[in-house]
Amino acid sequence: MTSAPEFGQNYLLAALPADVLTRWAPDLELVEMPLGRVLYEPGTVLSHVYFPTTAIVSLLYVMADGASAEIAVAGNEGVIGISLFMGGESTPSRAVVQSAGFAFRMKSQILKAEFSHHGSVLQLLLRYTQALITQMAQTAVCNRHHSVDQQLCRWLLLSLDRLRGDQLTMTQELISNMLGVRREGVTEAALKLQKAGVISYTRGRITLLDRAGLEKLTCECYAVVKKEYDRLLPAKPR
Repeated sequence: MTSAPEFGQNYLLAALPADVLTRWAPDLELVEMPLGRVLYEPGTVLSHVYFPTTAIVSLLYVMADGASAEIAVAGNEGVIGISLFMGGESTPSRAVVQSAGFAFRMKSQILKAEFSHHGSVLQLLLRYTQALITQMAQTAVCNRHHSVDQQLCRWLLLSLDRLRGDQLTMTQELISNMLGVRREGVTEAALKLQKAGVISYTRGRITLLDRAGLEKLTCECYAVVKKEYDRLLPAKPR
């Protein structure tokens, strides 16, 4: 069994009533989440849900020709596998680890059994789902109406919000796949941000230098998503 302080690294687990977390503890397995691991593919029946602690997971929509683009990102604020408690057993999206780390894994049938007994659990997870849907909708709007530079700023801020430090290990190729844009566009946008002094980019590692500056360069989409997460979800534990 893992100690309680480690559960607190995921904000949803930290927000659970103490008796619920105590009961869940034996069924929460700490697993490694290496970069690039696919947690599920479109149409796959979900066998587990994941509560990330230090990993970040991208949810991607995959087209018939194999092309994909990110529709949302989830990390220590949330859970991977919302279709389970939204009434479906599978999802049309792909879930891929975009930043390596760890997560707590729970078997799907165990979590499903909790919903019929504990309204507080269901209410918490549904609030998270509403916040995630807001992120998906805003991502679609951002990809349609805003520049690659602004999209990259939004993506960096959302990713860094889900990490403890100011560094993100990520190749430009992977970022281009997440945003659904050409790699050259990401390269150009990253160089602009580096020239502006807000980030440093070397060998697949992005370091945040000026958060306030990065927030000024992004579009309103980041603020809309962050406001909804702050409104719907518990404050981050100390």
